[in-house]
Amino acid sequence: MQLSKPRLSFMQIINMNVGFFGIQYSFGLQQSAVNPIYDFLGAKPDEIPLLNLAGPMTGLLIQPIIGVLSDRTWHPRFGRRKPYFFIGALFCSLCLFLYPFSTSLWMAAGLLWVLDAANNTAMEPYRAFIADKLPAPQLATGFLTQSFFTGLGITLANISLFFFQKYIPGQHGAIPYWVFGSFFLGSICSISSVMWSITKTPEIPPTPEELAVLRAQKKGILQPFIEIGEAIVHMPVVMWKLALVYLFQWYALFCYWQNASKSIAQSVWKTSPSENKTLYEEAVGWAGLVNGWYNVVTFLSAFGLVWMAKKFSPKKVHIICLLMAGIALLAFPQIENKYLLFVPMAGFGIAWASMMGIPYLMVVNDIPKEKYGVYMGIINMMIVIPMILQTTTFGWVLNNFLGNDSGKAISFAGVLLLLACAATLLIKDVKPEEEIQAVSVGGH
Repeated sequence: MQLSKPRLSFMQIINMNVGFFGIQYSFGLQQSAVNPIYDFLGAKPDEIPLLNLAGPMTGLLIQPIIGVLSDRTWHPRFGRRKPYFFIGALFCSLCLFLYPFSTSLWMAAGLLWVLDAANNTAMEPYRAFIADKLPAPQLATGFLTQSFFTGLGITLANISLFFFQKYIPGQHGAIPYWVFGSFFLGSICSISSVMWSITKTPEIPPTPEELAVLRAQKKGILQPFIEIGEAIVHMPVVMWKLALVYLFQWYALFCYWQNASKSIAQSVWKTSPSENKTLYEEAVGWAGLVNGWYNVVTFLSAFGLVWMAKKFSPKKVHIICLLMAGIALLAFPQIENKYLLFVPMAGFGIAWASMMGIPYLMVVNDIPKEKYGVYMGIINMMIVIPMILQTTTFGWVLNNFLGNDSGKAISFAGVLLLLACAATLLIKDVKPEEEIQAVSVGGH
């Protein structure tokens, strides 16, 4: 990459991040619709964590390898990161189209593996794409614009679940027709939004010297694994500290996503999937609305966090946000009025915006520029390892210590988020470089 990167206008930063909208719509469906589909297909509560193993496992296997490969890629026409966005989005769209046709747990779980592999193929090259394109003073805006589109994509996914559940009756086998509507819409959003960013944003070509280095790199099937291992050995200290934060943070988030619908059914509708399927469907629709709300807050607050991170430092912002999220999940299962659920989830939404962007600001200046891809993949390993721990251990914890009680599972997640907040205190407090111009959602 060039040593001096040109500043981009605000609309250019928006255009380069639009593709994140489609990727996150898919992620929103995974948060809110996949586990209810497992419920519709007859899964037991303590089977749900293991059925979600696809996400973390594919992230662990796919993202670092794709990161290394994208670091080592350059094509004059297709670029460095873009081929991975396109392939990931294409397979994601196909899986979203097929998913609601699942007729058994093994089929749903198998499609989730392919869907997650596709999402992971697109995700971390996209993070590296931002670091490739933007000069240091604009990185905060770049990463938190991704938070904006994260919130927007997941919001549409969740609101579609609520809307279609109200207006599309009937079902195909065990799966209601309203699930089909949400997944078909996601299939369209995934490929179309990524194509928008690909066509609107050119990549920065390597200099002749950088191109010579790329061509001189060792080839071979094992080379990506060797490079990942070397990167981990030489990983900046701040990334090890972030790994501790992520251990608590992402274990907690998986507990919430797996149990939100059942917790709402339990506290508001006083039922469960096995007791009353009709009322549980209402709870699933309401969970979609609640999750949609916190993601509305996410995209509304994302650019405010840009200003706060510059004024107070990314570390301080993330500490406050994790504190709000922990308190929100402790309160969530105690609320019996479905409308009051939106109050704590507003704080959770601000925290979700921070989780999607702020941690990258805490580490990006310590990452070698020629290794953005592999280190973004390693950061994702820090996300998926806690998820693997959660999917392989939480079923046992839920069954033996929490009485298969989804409300207690949400409270447990709240405690873990408070521990993540405490772990963030260990990270060095550094302010990002200030931007020359003010940034707002409406312009530049």
